[in-house]
Amino acid sequence: MIAVKNLKVDLGNFLLQDINLDIKSGEYFIILGPTGAGKTVLLEAIAGLYPVLKGEVWVDGREITKFSPEERGIGIVYQDQALFPHLSVEENIAFGLKMRKYTKQGIKAKIDAMAEIVGIVHLLDRSPVTLSGGEKQRAALARALVTEPKVLLLDEPLSALDPETRERLQQELREMHHRVKVTIIHVTHDFEEAIALGHRVAVLNDGRIAQVGTSEEILRQPNSEFIAHFALSRNIFAGRVEGGTDGCLVTDIGGAKLVVITELKGEVRLSLRPEDILISKEPLQSTARNSFQGVVSDIADRGSVVYVTVTLPPDFICLVTKQSFEELELRKGVRVWITFKASAIHVF
Repeated sequence: MIAVKNLKVDLGNFLLQDINLDIKSGEYFIILGPTGAGKTVLLEAIAGLYPVLKGEVWVDGREITKFSPEERGIGIVYQDQALFPHLSVEENIAFGLKMRKYTKQGIKAKIDAMAEIVGIVHLLDRSPVTLSGGEKQRAALARALVTEPKVLLLDEPLSALDPETRERLQQELREMHHRVKVTIIHVTHDFEEAIALGHRVAVLNDGRIAQVGTSEEILRQPNSEFIAHFALSRNIFAGRVEGGTDGCLVTDIGGAKLVVITELKGEVRLSLRPEDILISKEPLQSTARNSFQGVVSDIADRGSVVYVTVTLPPDFICLVTKQSFEELELRKGVRVWITFKASAIHVF
């Protein structure tokens, strides 16, 4: 559906380069990355808002690299919605249809249908300045979708919303995508948002693609230390793979020897997610191959969950629920056991 081939965009003080993507028809595709990674530049290059120094953009088997933005069949919605304040919601949605010379009856029919899909039928007569952030975003989505673009680009559409509205709009985006079946490319820096919405994810860093995969692959199988940090693995170690038994190997991380499953040899990196570590006051009766005693050295309360640092050495950051934290009576200086499976450790 969408193919980006060897794309390079030079903005003088920023370079986007070696971008290759293949996005399927109807896919909800996420471009994820930290601030300044080039996410919006890539989105706007696909939309035709930046000149391309090198490479190609294809949509539906047709190269559109040299097409003007309005010729590309691409809709775009920004974080700030960019609605026309002097027009009503209905007039905002109608704008693109009028530019395309639809009849009055045709415009009315399409607006009514789209307003029902995004849940803003009751807002059509309102001015954008009277709308909440979530309502504005729904109106902006309706305006972009009503012209039936081949591709819809979303540039951090939820980042300016409060947590409750953001969660509700995530659900509505999923439902809308299921109904409309448009191909979506959604830019965000929020990993939870990527997991909630994306079929696949491309992680961008410093103008280059660092990894492409499902959200589960990015979470569990980072291909670099950058990806492991960005995906909040929290436990990232350098080690050396040594011999082992029963199909498992041992990796010395300087203070502890971890049983791992890998075909790699020599110097490696390891990542272990905090939610994959069990904490107990006594050794667990478990098939897990890794179990160590350490001391609680730090506690970070996040409300419903708590991050507990256990020092062996080295330090392991573990995630427990608030209920488990209280039941275990964890505090700094308490000796505990940590247990995790060899399969929970990703070696790269």
